[in-house]
Amino acid sequence: MGLRKFKPVTPGTRFRVGNDFSEITTNTPEKSLTVKKTRSGGRNHAGKMTMRYIGGGHKQLYRLIDFKRDKKDIPAKVATVEYDPNRTAHIALLHYVDGEKRYIICPEGLKVGQTVIAGENVAPDLGNTISLAKIPLGSIIHNIELKPGKGGQIARSAGSYAQLAARDGKYATIKMPSGETRLILVTCTATIGTVSNSSHANEVLGKAGKKRWLGRRPRVRGVAMNPVDHPMGGGEGRSSGGHPRSRKGLLAKGFKTRDKKKYSNRFIIERRKK
Repeated sequence: MGLRKFKPVTPGTRFRVGNDFSEITTNTPEKSLTVKKTRSGGRNHAGKMTMRYIGGGHKQLYRLIDFKRDKKDIPAKVATVEYDPNRTAHIALLHYVDGEKRYIICPEGLKVGQTVIAGENVAPDLGNTISLAKIPLGSIIHNIELKPGKGGQIARSAGSYAQLAARDGKYATIKMPSGETRLILVTCTATIGTVSNSSHANEVLGKAGKKRWLGRRPRVRGVAMNPVDHPMGGGEGRSSGGHPRSRKGLLAKGFKTRDKKKYSNRFIIERRKK
């Protein structure tokens, strides 16, 4: 896994830094695990644009990912490591001994031919999924459940991971990717290892067209708009626009929007670092 710098043969490749895809073993997805993906272009059922800056982009098939890892105590062999256009991480195709095939989020270092397994009494090896009650303290984990049986929701993007810091009673203390320290039930599961494609953060698109391939249209700054379009618009010349705020007038740059009575506040030991 690494990055590839392009020769500046065009203005678009002068500063472009892309993935070398050295981990990828095939470019054809498993047909039984792909479904059609429709695009809205940011429009609702009436054709009205309700989300700005969405539209276009390359056609994609959605890969069905197994975030639950609920096939317990059945070994699976890694058949391929694949690129997924729907997420930043790579995915791995598992062939279970009973014949079933499933995609999972590929951990860093997982190779074709390795065996992974999910269960309560399995070894805490790379790619194995275990409940937080059985994972050794200090382990690096990803794809962490917040509710037992719901499937992994935390640390699923490229290069992300969390750390199991402590256990006390029915709760485990997790150091989250954001720096937040949080309590999660020990009956929830997590997968051992770091998410693959950690170099994704260092990629440089190189040109505006690459952004369009991803389905993102040009984003307009609020200060460049007219007063009728944005609270920070208007003014003589290049004015800053006053206090930073959203299109709806909600203050930005430090204004707290979290509900003070949110149910999960009691599970947060330490808030994320600013």
